[in-house]
Order: sequence, then C-alpha cells, then structure tokens
Amino acid sequence: MAAALLANTLYSLGFVLEKRALTSLPEVSIRQPARLLRLVLGSPLWIGGSLALAAGFAAQLVVYRTLPIAAAQGIFVSGLVLLVLLSARLLGEETSGRERYALGAILLALLMVVLSLREGSDTVSQDAPYQLILLVCVPALAAGVWLYGSAERRTRNRHRRPTTGVEYGVAVGLLYGVSSLAIKGVAGHLTTHGIGGALLDLLSSPYPYLLLFTGVFGLVMSQAALQRCRASLIVPVCTTVTSLFTAVLGTLSFGEALPDEPLRLALRVAGTALAVAVLLTMPKHDTAPQPSPP
Repeated sequence: MAAALLANTLYSLGFVLEKRALTSLPEVSIRQPARLLRLVLGSPLWIGGSLALAAGFAAQLVVYRTLPIAAAQGIFVSGLVLLVLLSARLLGEETSGRERYALGAILLALLMVVLSLREGSDTVSQDAPYQLILLVCVPALAAGVWLYGSAERRTRNRHRRPTTGVEYGVAVGLLYGVSSLAIKGVAGHLTTHGIGGALLDLLSSPYPYLLLFTGVFGLVMSQAALQRCRASLIVPVCTTVTSLFTAVLGTLSFGEALPDEPLRLALRVAGTALAVAVLLTMPKHDTAPQPSPP
C-alpha cells in the first residue's frame, strides 16, 4: 500500500513537471523524434519530471509483487486527485464542471473496484503464457499507434476546435497498459536467488521487449500530446485506460480469479463499466479556460 501511494505521488509530480517544462519549449512532433528528444533532454525541469516517473516505475514493481492486478490499479488511479490538484496549483489549469463530474465518477468507479477486493482471498499471480500476452498486447499496440495517428491528422486541421486530448489519452493509455502488463511480468521474474538464471529467463520472455517498445514510443507520443493538451485531462484519461486495460486483460492473462461472491463480483464489473462509460461521454473539445504561460 505504501509503495502504491508513493508511486501515485511520483507519477503525478513527474507528469506535472514534464508538462511545465514542455510549455516553455518549441512545438514538438512525433514526426521529428530526434528533435523532440534533443529539446526535452536539454530541459533540467523535464529531466526532473522523468526521474520522478522512473522512481514511480520502481515503486510499481514492488506493488505488483504484493497486490493483485485489480487492487493495484484501483490504488494507482486514486492518484488522479493529486494530479488535478497539482495541475491547478503549478500549471494554472482549470477543469470544467462536466470534467470534474467525470473525474468524480471515475474515482467512484475505482472505489467500487477496490471494495470488491478482500485481503487474503485474491490471488497474486507471477507469470502468464507468453502466447497469450502477445495475443493481448500486439493488437493493443497497433490500435494505440493508429488512434494516435488519427488524432494527429485531425489536430492539423486548422478549422477544427481545440481538442481536450481524450483521443491522445486513450492512445497513450493503450501503450502504457501494455507497459503495465510487461512490468507485472518483469516483477514476477525478479528474485534474489539464481540471479543469472532469472535474467536469462527474463530475456527469453516478451516482457523486456514490450517495455522497450512502449518506453520509446510512449515517450515520444506522450510528450507531444502533453504539450498540446491539459495535463489535468489527458493524464486522467490515459491513466484510466491503462488501469482498465491492465485490470481486465491483465487479470485474465495472469489467471488472477475474479471474486466468487456475487456482491464483490457485481462491484468489480459495475465499477469497470462505469469507468468505460465515463470515458465514452467525456467532452472531445476543449471548453475550459486556457492557463496563461508560466
């Protein structure tokens, strides 16, 4: 629990610092990845944000070794409240009334998922069949890249109303969902005994290569999207998609059983359905006041 709360804090702080750094940089584009990397690596503030995210990644490894996937995701997404508060305080971003209701509904959905858990009765699996992991992850990666490209094409239309970033958030969320499953897989291979054998076993699995792909593409895609859209909206959407993807498909892939009690099962299913419904009804165009440059 402590590691999950620490990961929440580090992730929220990291995204806000990166967003603040990106607002002072020239416009970046996924079509010029080398230029994007050169610009962000020249910003001390951005580097500070990325180090916070890396530390959050380390905390996430600890969480996945001790909590079921669904429980971990419920706690991770509770960090959205901190993210919105930091965005308002440090970035001057404001959310509309409709967006605040949507975020509140997402938190309610995740509370329902957490209430569906029972300590001691939920299994914590450490591995999954590699073929099943690839069957789940490869289509998700393709869908994320396609959706992002589609959003980019629409954004270049000068007559189009400003976007909130929902489409960007969903696209990047799919990539990070795959990354989250890969982190879960890596965590299952971590051991203090037989380190050499464990390392070889890990390298023969798809997990490090999925992490490499999502790390590179996720970095480029998320920075371009974060520069264009409000962190207080795009990050919650991205986090919700990541959590739903990981909680649903990760639970099935890693064989972590669903609750057998009707009430707990209903809470988990209803919470997931509510979060999906909120995503589908969130505003696609930006109506909230734009923050003044820091």
